[in-house]
Formats: sequence, structure tokens, C-alpha cells
Amino acid sequence: MSWNLYFLLSGMMFFEFLIWGAWSPVLASRLLGTLKMSGKQLGWIYGVMPLACIIVPLAAGQIVDKWCPMQWYLGAAHLAGAVFLFIAARAKRFWPMFIAMGLYAVCFAPTLALVNSLAFAHIPNPEVNYFRVRVWGSISWVVAGLLLTAWRRSGKWQVVHSDCLILAGVFSLIMGIYCFFLPHTPPAHKDGAVFPFLQAISMLKDTNFLLFLIISFVVTTQLQFYFLGTSRFLEDIGTPNASIPGLMSIAQAAQIVAMAVILPLIFRRMGYQWTLAIATLMWIVMFMTYARMKPRSAIIASMALHGLAYAFFFDAGFLYMERVAPPEIRGSAQALYTTVTQGLGLFVGTWITGAVMDRFRSADGFDWRRIFLVPCFLLIVCMLAFVFIFRG
Repeated sequence: MSWNLYFLLSGMMFFEFLIWGAWSPVLASRLLGTLKMSGKQLGWIYGVMPLACIIVPLAAGQIVDKWCPMQWYLGAAHLAGAVFLFIAARAKRFWPMFIAMGLYAVCFAPTLALVNSLAFAHIPNPEVNYFRVRVWGSISWVVAGLLLTAWRRSGKWQVVHSDCLILAGVFSLIMGIYCFFLPHTPPAHKDGAVFPFLQAISMLKDTNFLLFLIISFVVTTQLQFYFLGTSRFLEDIGTPNASIPGLMSIAQAAQIVAMAVILPLIFRRMGYQWTLAIATLMWIVMFMTYARMKPRSAIIASMALHGLAYAFFFDAGFLYMERVAPPEIRGSAQALYTTVTQGLGLFVGTWITGAVMDRFRSADGFDWRRIFLVPCFLLIVCMLAFVFIFRG
């Protein structure tokens, strides 16, 4: 892989996750705290992204596999997304925030699969080189957290109630322009053939592939306990609010180590089955540490397990889709995986997490011990399924 290609694709990953990392880890604290929204309203607002991941990626995969160069679609999506993020930054009530974030999600959701599809279209030997490109997405998530922390601590440019969304909007605008300079990636599908998304869905006839998607779906339903709960949980155990964005980047630092060092060395020897099982085990250990409630140093350290698990689980999943899907439908196949995990999985998980948080919320606050024990049970079942049933 040439250095020019490496820098272009790494920059794409960097800006893609810089946008998401600027708002996703900390917006929940604002909604539950400053704006006084309920757990259900939090679930609705965070639920629009996975809902969009259910509806939009397969349509976007169809477009880029059959009609439109991939880099053009990415550029237009991010420019439109910047507009909706700026609108959301001005929202103070539930419905304006919900509508703006919903429209933004329609723009951003398909890009999660398409950046991987574009990378796989150009990376030689992806089982080694993909991690070295994808790692820049994790680096950017750390950078987003540190930038937001510096912004809040400085007090010079802070915008009340909306700093994370404004920052994300600026990054989305930059990404939109950058995409038009990415390697040309034209549609690969042959004229007259069956629609690519129908071919991707037909892959479900393979029992092992179907099992992979089912277990992956169940695992991702439990991840919203981390995404929606951690920020407020850290506040409740005495962590200063201004420090939370930086602490949330611990997981991304661990993800960087996983992709830059660990996975390139061990992935081929471990294979898909054990990589996915170990990822699930790491989430179990993290949630059990959360449920203990102390010491705070152990809780903060356990956040690194989320980063390791995220890298192991999702990168192995994207690579598995790349391996089993025919070349002419890889955009649609990656979109199917995104639909099942970051779409259906996170959408259902948002509702489960919101309901559980409301169930264990009282006038004194949240019963975090009970909340974080909930995901442990299903994750244990999923880990055992990867070990004893799935064959990667």
C-alpha cells in the first residue's frame, strides 16, 4: 500500500469518527442533566441513529454498488449532516432536538459502512493492513474527547448547552469536503444483475452466517448500557463533569492499542470465532466492575476493556463480511452488517437501556448496581454461543 493511499484512507477514518466522538459520549449527560429529559426521551434521541442504521444503509449500499461513486455519496452525506448538527446545537427542547438529530442520523448512518467498503476496495491484504488504517478512527475519538475537555476547561469559547454538537458540526463540514479527494471508487455491480441488497440478504441462507448476525445483534443490544450510562454514572460516583470527556477517551486509547499492535499480530492465529468470543468476555468483565461500584480507579481502568472489545468485535465483524461477501455486493453486505448491529441492535438496546434506567431510578438517583448487572446475563450467553456454536 502506497503512503499516499495510506494517508488518504487514514484521514477518512480519522474525520469519520472525530464527528461521532465529539457528541456521542457526552450528549447523554447534557440531556439528562442540563435539559432535564427523561430516560425515555434520552432513548428516543439516541435511538434515531440506530433507527437510521436500520433503514438507510441498505439503500445507500444499493446506490454506491449500482449507480454512484462512493466518495461522492460520502461527501454529500457529511455536508448535509453538518447542517443538521448546527441546528441541533440550538435546540433546547425535546422535539426540536429529536427532529434535528433524526435528520442528521439519516445522513451519517450509512457512512459507517461505506467508509469500510471504500477502504476494503483499495487496501491490499486487509486482514493485516485494515487495522493500520482503521486505528485512526480510534485516535480521532480520543482527540475529540480531549478537544472537548480543553474547550470546556478554557471557558473562552464555551457555548452553553451545545458545545459538543457545534464541534461535531465543524468536523462534519471538514469531512464533507475531504471526501471529494478520496480515491475514486465507482460502482462495481454489473448492469442487469439482481439488486445488490437482495443478494446481500440472500446470504442469510447460510446457517453459520445467519448465526453470526443473530449473536452480533444480541451483543450490540447490550452496548447502550455503556454508551448511555457511563457518562452519568461517572458523575454520580464523584467524577468532575469537565473531566468526563477525557476519561471517556480511555476506551479509545485501548482501541488504538488493539488495532495498532494486538490485532495485526494475533488476529490470523485467533480467527473470527475466538476474537468475537474474547471481545464479548471483556464487556462482561467491564460491566461486572461497574456493578461493584468501587473503587473508582478500577471502574475508570475497566473502561479500557470497552475499547479493546469494540476493536476486536466490530473489526472482526467487518472483516468477516468482507471475506464471505462476493466483491460486487460488498457495499450492500457491509450495510447489512451495519443494519443488524449498529441499526437494529443499538436501536433495541437503546429502548432496553432507557427502560432499565427508568426502572431503577428513584428520587435519590439511579441504582447503578442493578442497571449494570442486566447486560451481563445476555453477554454470557452470547460468549458461550460464539465458543460452542459459531464456526468462523
